[in-house]
Amino acid sequence: MTNINHNLSVAEKRKRRVRAKLHGTAARPRLTVHKSNKYVYLQAINDDTGITVASANDVKVRKAVKKGDAVTKTAAAIKATELLLESLKKAKVTAVVFDRGQYKYHGRVRAVAQVLRDGGIEV
Repeated sequence: MTNINHNLSVAEKRKRRVRAKLHGTAARPRLTVHKSNKYVYLQAINDDTGITVASANDVKVRKAVKKGDAVTKTAAAIKATELLLESLKKAKVTAVVFDRGQYKYHGRVRAVAQVLRDGGIEV
């Protein structure tokens, strides 16, 4: 008989704890942030229907930069958030529930929230 390890990592526990308290609706979707070592992925999700209202990432932003130019991860995340902001305005969303997931509210995650606030979205 095989032994299956059901123990969760600390990051997975933190993510579940944060997300258990959040729920997105049509009027106020849940904005999730996922960071990889290189990119940031953003999604606004209506949890009632399970539909993604808007999404953006900084993959295209970082690939559009010329070889010689350097762009920081935070600057690329800010550009991706500006793209998401345009999509949210087209969808007539004025407020979101900010889901930081397993990440601390620091660095790229904080920059995303700040750009949304500056853009007129209630976070």
